[in-house]
Amino acid sequence: VQLQASGGGVVQAGGSLRLSCTASGRTFSDYNMAWFRQALGKEREFVAVISWSGSSTIYADSVRGRFTISRDNAKNTVYLQMNSLKPEDTAVYSCAASRTFGLTSSYEYNDWGQGTLVTVSS
Repeated sequence: VQLQASGGGVVQAGGSLRLSCTASGRTFSDYNMAWFRQALGKEREFVAVISWSGSSTIYADSVRGRFTISRDNAKNTVYLQMNSLKPEDTAVYSCAASRTFGLTSSYEYNDWGQGTLVTVSS
């Protein structure tokens, strides 16, 4: 599956952004979808994952309560609504797809979109 992420930008601390990731090439609803992020000089880290139906989600502790992952299978798109952003949320955010739900290691995903940069200023 091919993935295309968008929606990044520069926002002040406390602000909000919504990222989108659109899939093509395969049946989108066959895949569980995840967001990861990578800050400069750091390892890529798990942010959130949503099941193929949208009924199950898992969040990293660092974003739980602030970020919401959702999907629209009719539009082949997964979203990441980010609220109450902090400077430490600054990173390149990437989406990934897997037929297995619940994976939180980037090494377990084979299908990736290009990243979109989110910069949170203090």
